[in-house]
Amino acid sequence: MARPTSRDVGTAALRVGAVGLARPTGWKSTAVCACGWDGVVPSFSYRALTDGGQQVSGVITAENYQVAVRLLDEQSLFPVKISEGVEQSRVRGAGGKIKTRHLTMIYNQLADLLRAGVPMLRSLDVLAKQEISPALTLLVKDLRENVAGGMSLGDAMGKHPRTFPTLVSSMVKAGESGGFLEDVLARLAVFSERQEELRGKILGSMIYPAVLVTAGAGVVTFMLTYVVPKLRENLRPETFNVLTHMVFGVADFLKNDYMVVIGGIVALIIVYSTVRRTPSGQRAIAHMQLRMPVVGKVFTMVAVCRFCRILGTLLHNGVPILQSLRIAKDSAGNLLLAEEIERAEESVRKGDTLSSPLTKSGLFPLDILDMISVAEESNTLDKVLVQIADTNETRIGRQVDLAVRIIEPVLLVCMATMVFIIAMALLIPILTMGTKLS
Repeated sequence: MARPTSRDVGTAALRVGAVGLARPTGWKSTAVCACGWDGVVPSFSYRALTDGGQQVSGVITAENYQVAVRLLDEQSLFPVKISEGVEQSRVRGAGGKIKTRHLTMIYNQLADLLRAGVPMLRSLDVLAKQEISPALTLLVKDLRENVAGGMSLGDAMGKHPRTFPTLVSSMVKAGESGGFLEDVLARLAVFSERQEELRGKILGSMIYPAVLVTAGAGVVTFMLTYVVPKLRENLRPETFNVLTHMVFGVADFLKNDYMVVIGGIVALIIVYSTVRRTPSGQRAIAHMQLRMPVVGKVFTMVAVCRFCRILGTLLHNGVPILQSLRIAKDSAGNLLLAEEIERAEESVRKGDTLSSPLTKSGLFPLDILDMISVAEESNTLDKVLVQIADTNETRIGRQVDLAVRIIEPVLLVCMATMVFIIAMALLIPILTMGTKLS
């Protein structure tokens, strides 16, 4: 394959609409000294071909398109595609989605290294060498490269919104500007651990009930589709009663019209997936989550605790209250709650207190609103919000455990009742036949 000249390479890259280049494995680039007006060297993702025709990709920092193309040309690379920034698919495709516990580990270790006086670039180098996962290693290397190019750590994290939400990048920016980045990273680690612990507790509590439901449904379905038809052949129709006819009708439906059942389930899944993408459907689902008996209270408290913890953490780290409300609104996890927080943001912008519009919404518990109101008067809103989250998350965990303990015997009784009904529907005709024979 004949290799094009530097002019051909530059023309081809500009024709593609090139923006940035990616660094192939094992290639070390020399950072360009020239910077933009903001003092930050742009990063470029690229795909290129070597002299042997092998495709490589990576990230590089360069002043502009032409410089990026020239750097590739110096490494004997022919650019195929160049785009500004770092492609998320590279980070995620290197080893799948980055786990929360790995990010928590990164926050803790980076905080410890910075607190020990290790420079930022060297700290990121240390983290990149751990090789916890390919995706995490690539992510840390990209952060290191952007920081080396003059970008702040918060801005570098902001280029990966799927991995680092707005909450994380905003807190890191506030910590960098205020000189307390180590404390921010440590709080982020605690925040991630709490959120993961609460999520794991709720999911873990639902495993046993889900197993019971699945096993019960499987047993009943097996009896109705296999056992009942086999026994039915040996029973006389004149011995059937109402219960027997009902069980046989359900068995015939499952055996002959099972495609209707499967089609109904698939249709429900498609309808739900379609509805949840529409604004009205999202509002209906959000309203159902908050208003469902028993479960709705858990959904409400989980969303409120998430809002309080995020808002309190942001305020404690120096993020302005309007910006904090905007971030906390997007992280609430419920559309109705987010709309009420947005109204509260408008009220706060006009000089009103936070507790007043939240009280009018009717979604927040009164005891929490009283604590927020007192905290605003005493100027301790950041601490009180985190305390509210800590207290109520513990309470939610106890409520979920209690609910699961109640659900387990209820499910067992339901399963036993269904098996008893099937057994009686079969035993009564058998006993009737035996009586007549006697």
